[in-house]
Amino acid sequence: MRPDIVTFWHGPLDALRRTCLRSQLAAGHKVTVYSFGTIPGLPDGVGTADAEAVLSRAFSERLRPAQPDGSWRDWTMLQFSDFFRMRLMAMRAGLWLDADVLLLRPIEVDPEKPYFAWERRRQLGNSVLYLPSDDPIITAFDRLMQQDELTPDWLSLRHRMTFALRRLRGGSSRLSDIRVAIYGPASLTALAARSGELRHALPKKSFYAVHAEPKLFFEESDFAALIADPDIIGLHISPKGRGNQLPVSGSLYAWAAERFGSQVASDFSPGSL
Repeated sequence: MRPDIVTFWHGPLDALRRTCLRSQLAAGHKVTVYSFGTIPGLPDGVGTADAEAVLSRAFSERLRPAQPDGSWRDWTMLQFSDFFRMRLMAMRAGLWLDADVLLLRPIEVDPEKPYFAWERRRQLGNSVLYLPSDDPIITAFDRLMQQDELTPDWLSLRHRMTFALRRLRGGSSRLSDIRVAIYGPASLTALAARSGELRHALPKKSFYAVHAEPKLFFEESDFAALIADPDIIGLHISPKGRGNQLPVSGSLYAWAAERFGSQVASDFSPGSL
């Protein structure tokens, strides 16, 4: 089955993510971005949907109170999206891809099986995620969201000790403050292990061949082997603040912008940066 692609975004899109969304369209997928408002510069062909119908914006207050002007702060968007993608899975909305996943070829999933890949040696990534609606990982997140403190029962001993020490020292009592990705890859890995689903994980290079080495994407390099390898389905990019930089000639980013960027000129115009 070639699934619909779904994701969540809050705020303006940078040029890199616009390129990635176009690559997902070019692979033949329907792409929908959920948000709480209009997203300027969304590529033609990408659909939109109301995020409030999936997970209320008020849920973000349980992660971290907003700024006085109502805007999110720190890593609220990242953690909110960790919960949001699980709600989309429960709703059978499609395959989750982060907005910074450059798709090189179409994705096919078995609707009865999980779909994810190793991000590193002992950790799954959740940038590419599909789960059947009755998957035990979704059930675990549903139970977690019914709690006031959002403290998972699958926390590792290391995270439990870190949390306990912080509380003893008078630090934050919110688990969401101890680690940026506490509800993301670490949780997915722990729950997949608990439910016996690690066997479904694709190899790291399926989506994370350049994830930990962004220079392979942003700097001039010989990337021919990467884009020719049939086992590399897509590339999750870690922009690290470089999402609006002009592509460097001879880089994988320059290749992607040319191949998928029918609106490259507008992406990098002064008004879009």
